[in-house]
Parts: sequence; C-alpha cells; structure tokens
Amino acid sequence: MLRIYTDESVPVAVAEGLRRRGIEAWSARDAGKLGMSDEEKLNYACQQKAVIFTHDADFLKIAHQWVKQGREHWGVIYAHQRKFSIGECIRRLLLYALVMEPEDMRNRIEFL
Repeated sequence: MLRIYTDESVPVAVAEGLRRRGIEAWSARDAGKLGMSDEEKLNYACQQKAVIFTHDADFLKIAHQWVKQGREHWGVIYAHQRKFSIGECIRRLLLYALVMEPEDMRNRIEFL
C-alpha cells in the first residue's frame, strides 16, 4: 500500500481524510516541514519512501529531471488546485493507495 505525503500546497484535510480511511498519510505541517524548497520536499518524501501529492506543477519538472539524472523518487501525484474538491482528492488518492504498490509508483508521475 502506498504511503502518501502531501506538500504544503495541499489542504491538511486531504491527509487527515486518508488517515481516517486507513491510509498512511501525513502533511508537511504534520511533519514539521513547512517552508522547505520543492527539491527538499521531494527528497524528504524519498527518505520516507512515500509518494508526494501536490498541487504545485513545479514538482513535475523536478521529478522528471531527477529521473534523467539517474536519481529515483517514490512517485509524484499531481492535481491542479481548482480541479477537484478535497473529498474528490481523498477518493481518488484512496484508490491509488489501495491499488498501487510502492514499486509501481517508483519514478512515476501521475495526474489525479
């Protein structure tokens, strides 16, 4: 089952909703990681072997660059901030968490 880390662009309620549904999820606020650079956030998610969920499109470029440089990450899931409600983000992420294995997300970028 996937572990999901939400960066500070995502409402904390997303991680809370996933936890209530039995998914190991936490936010940047939960981890005390507010104010980090995007590169530091992705590095932290890697250290935790977690997929990062974000509304920040900069992660798409960073994750792609990492793979080109031979660096690995545990996956990025992106959704435009205004595309989905908090509840819809939770429902869609729950499906990812239940269906995908961590290895399936390695070095992948998914669009919610």
